Amino acid sequence: MSWARLQRSGSPGAPQLPLHNLPVIKTEGDEPDSPYRERSRPTRHHTRSPSSVLKTIADDYATLTPAETAAKLQSSLTHGLPTSEAFRRLQDHGPNELPHAPPDPLWLRFAKQFMEPMIVLLLCSAGLSLLVGNKDDALSISIAVTIVVAVAFVQEYRSEKSIEALNHLVPNHAHLIRAEQPRQQTAAWSPLNEGVPNKAMATDLQDETAVEQASTKVMASTLVPGDLVLFTTGDRIPADIRVTKASDLTIDESNLTGENEPVRVMADAKRRVPSRSPSRANSYGYNLQPATQAHPSGPEIADPDTQSSNRTNIAYMGTLVRSGYGQGIVYATGGQTHFGAIAASVTETESPRTPLQVSMDALGAQLSQASGVFIGLIALVGWFQGKKLLDIFTISISLAVAAIPEGLPIIVTVTLALGVHRMARHNAIVRRLPSVETLGSVNVVCSDKTGTLTMNHMTTTKMWYFGASKVLDIETDDSESSPDSVALHILRIGNIANNARVTNLHTASVSASSRAVLSSTQSNHLPSDILRSRWVGAPTDVAMMDLVDRYKESDIRDALGHRLGETPFSSERKWMGVTLPGDRGRDANSSEREVAYMKGAIDRVLSRCDTYVTSEGREIVLDSARRQEALDAAEKLAAEGLRVLAFASGTVPRSARLSATSSRSNTPMTKTPSGPHPPATHDDDVYNGLTFAGIVGMSDPPRYGVTKSISTLMKGGVRVIMITGDAEATAVAIAKKLGMPVAAPRQHTSSSVAVKPVLTGNEIDDMTDEELKGAIGSTSIFARTSPDHKLKIIRALQARGDIVAMTGDGVNDAPALKKADIGISMGLHGTDVAKEAADMILTDDDFSTILHAIEEGKGIFSNVQNFLTFQLSTSAAALSLVFICTCLGYRTPLNAMQILWINIIMDGPPAQSLGVEPVDADVMAQPPRRKGAPVLTRTLIQRVLTSAFIIMAGTMLVYTREMLDGAVSKRDTTMTFTCFVLFDMFNALSCRSESKSILRGEVGLFSNTLFNWAVSLSLIGQLMVIYFPWLQEVFQTEALGIFDLISLVMVTSSVFWVDEGRKWYKSQKKRGIGGYSQLV
Repeated sequence: MSWARLQRSGSPGAPQLPLHNLPVIKTEGDEPDSPYRERSRPTRHHTRSPSSVLKTIADDYATLTPAETAAKLQSSLTHGLPTSEAFRRLQDHGPNELPHAPPDPLWLRFAKQFMEPMIVLLLCSAGLSLLVGNKDDALSISIAVTIVVAVAFVQEYRSEKSIEALNHLVPNHAHLIRAEQPRQQTAAWSPLNEGVPNKAMATDLQDETAVEQASTKVMASTLVPGDLVLFTTGDRIPADIRVTKASDLTIDESNLTGENEPVRVMADAKRRVPSRSPSRANSYGYNLQPATQAHPSGPEIADPDTQSSNRTNIAYMGTLVRSGYGQGIVYATGGQTHFGAIAASVTETESPRTPLQVSMDALGAQLSQASGVFIGLIALVGWFQGKKLLDIFTISISLAVAAIPEGLPIIVTVTLALGVHRMARHNAIVRRLPSVETLGSVNVVCSDKTGTLTMNHMTTTKMWYFGASKVLDIETDDSESSPDSVALHILRIGNIANNARVTNLHTASVSASSRAVLSSTQSNHLPSDILRSRWVGAPTDVAMMDLVDRYKESDIRDALGHRLGETPFSSERKWMGVTLPGDRGRDANSSEREVAYMKGAIDRVLSRCDTYVTSEGREIVLDSARRQEALDAAEKLAAEGLRVLAFASGTVPRSARLSATSSRSNTPMTKTPSGPHPPATHDDDVYNGLTFAGIVGMSDPPRYGVTKSISTLMKGGVRVIMITGDAEATAVAIAKKLGMPVAAPRQHTSSSVAVKPVLTGNEIDDMTDEELKGAIGSTSIFARTSPDHKLKIIRALQARGDIVAMTGDGVNDAPALKKADIGISMGLHGTDVAKEAADMILTDDDFSTILHAIEEGKGIFSNVQNFLTFQLSTSAAALSLVFICTCLGYRTPLNAMQILWINIIMDGPPAQSLGVEPVDADVMAQPPRRKGAPVLTRTLIQRVLTSAFIIMAGTMLVYTREMLDGAVSKRDTTMTFTCFVLFDMFNALSCRSESKSILRGEVGLFSNTLFNWAVSLSLIGQLMVIYFPWLQEVFQTEALGIFDLISLVMVTSSVFWVDEGRKWYKSQKKRGIGGYSQLV
């Protein structure tokens, strides 16, 4: 595989997060032939493999039991490391980061600026001036070159720091258990302990309840050997870990092996064979020799036949958990990990350049060629006119430095990076710079409903079951009343088939494993308007537990004993279930039976039910009429915009009963199996022949401001598509509340295609690519979908030419996020896999943030065009001025130092400040920019030519007027020089917006603080050049009178007045632009 993903951004010495941009997620053809494989690392897949030392260490830990691993690392399988010990180890071993070469010192990087070809030529010019006796010219050129080099160095340094800071916008975290130091510390914590764990350690290992403490979320860079880490589906492995507990755990190691099939990982130690070599210690100095009492035969190592290909209990840094849950002890961090060894052997490469940067490079090359031709003509004409070769050489090189826009790529990079930071302040973290450019081209946003368009806080508001006189309205029902027997039965199923847990706000001790399971579906920083419940977990689970609290019922899960098994919810399955010994929810005397409890989508639950329970508690055969009655009831609730959840329970047939080891009732994680085989999983037969109980309707209100955001997007030419797993009626009801257009149904005719207001996942599966491409043009609502359908929707939209942004949060959303032009992951509820595949992360999971990001994307591109207009007009004016004067036989109006000073203004703070201009409030009124559209548009070229002509003509007018006496004095050149600089300042003011007027107040005169400071400092610098005696010697200027300055301001402001007139004329012709997606 290619290791290009390891390349660094920014400076070579930038701190590199060890787990950033590691997995390779394919969008097509990445389904394995078999669901799992044995771990295999054939050497033919690698050109650079981990060192043999690290392989040996991994093999040694693979042969240790979990207890031995904890003993060797002086840790605990239940408490982890004490905080004080973890801090000491962090000081000893350093942060958990990939190794990187130290950066060059600043003085060396500054000195390298003098090696640029143009700078070398200018220094040569200064040296020649010194040789022929022109000491003043030599000094002036040297000082000017130093100033130019200093500005270039600051620009480059800012660019590198801006890019480096992007690496820290998405910090990597880990969930671990750390306990305070025990009061009575025993030999279990001693580094000299080489025997079996002592009694205190053994008690730790045997006492499973000790694990039921809250996990801590920490920065992955703070992990140390010995830390007890928890991980679950979607998490990224933060270090090399010896797995000590695993439940259906599979890990994607494609970024290490190049193979896409997930690896089954378990906790058992590998088989050992006697070793002929003495025991070894790892790089941290912890003894690796197995406990002698546990293995009387002495030190042992792994079977050499499997030593490098069967470490099935090791989880490697940077790999991704595809399914299940796990727990383990860190044994290697940073450069001591397998990935660290590989990273150290990979040659550092430059960051990939964005399309805009590439186009700027190409534009710079083209402008350099054109400038070179002009400068060559100027030099040739000057030589024919008999001017001194040294003067011609100096002026030509100075013009080349000023006219060739070598600073364009740097300013583009700084502008993009600063834009990314502004987005981060609005809760949108952009992970890749090219995404900033693409945002301005997005014309379709595909969004999940739950949690993005809605609050993702479910509230149970309705309940229905057979025999009920009416739908129970829970919102208006008397909370003091007690539910009847069937309602209580529904409540009990919803309580039992539930993984919600009490939040830390209400208890000081929460299950560590439960916290790990919920790590990808909850956040410690939820908004206050969402923290309404004492429960945390999946929104539907929380809603049911809130209902239990409302009716003042008790949580009965702990009283029911161990779960025999669990089938977790998935977007494809659309239901979840658990089994328990005996149906104690309804019959306390049936403990010999195995009972299944199920909840999920109404159609999926009904398909597994044979009977239903009446209001009197009797079980009746569920015939087709009753099934339709239940479906109709669900349809009515869905039409109100409610999510409908159905419930059922029943005895499991003896032939389908589970034999898996039971788990504790208060955690969904099963114990690690004792053998090499994976834990038993449910068969679908377990959930057949159930008794239907009833349904509930859950309300998930739209987020505040989403309706307005959708309207704004549509007016700006961006179409919004809603994708949900809810029923069609629910999806339509929510869409109407959000103000989304719902297409009127239309039958297929010979002259038109059929139109449906909603397309379901099943209908998508039945369509060909061409049929879906045609249907998707008129349908913006998709219901009963799975992550696989997202991928099909994206392909159909892209086939139509749309630029698509797609939201997602789950592991299975990763292919769709990768395929989309802009993949958007949820920051609060998104898994690490989804975040890794995404181009942008919403830290607040709010749809309105997407609107702000698109606005920013459009605004950034507009700013790039603005400073490009400024730079090109200045370069064109300077070249034209010198060229015309040379052709007319005039003395060059600007000397080398003055041209270099103009270059500082052109490439310096004023130009950069245009890149941070606040986003235009009306930017969303503009249609999306066509992807790949040229930066140099016709309008931009017209602006450049107009401004350049005015600057050149006005400066020429002042110059010729000053030369009326027939001689060129310092005053003449000072007036010309100051005229050009003031033209530049007024031109920069005009370039703040292409269409908005400053005079009409559409652009605030002081709204861009950086611009105001940049222009002010430039003007102060110009005044210093004119009035400070020692600078007068360098730039060959003299003091001007107040009336001279006033007359220059009146002349140079003409470029501003002409541009304001152009903007006024354009506003008179402007026509409104609206409606979504031009391609619809």
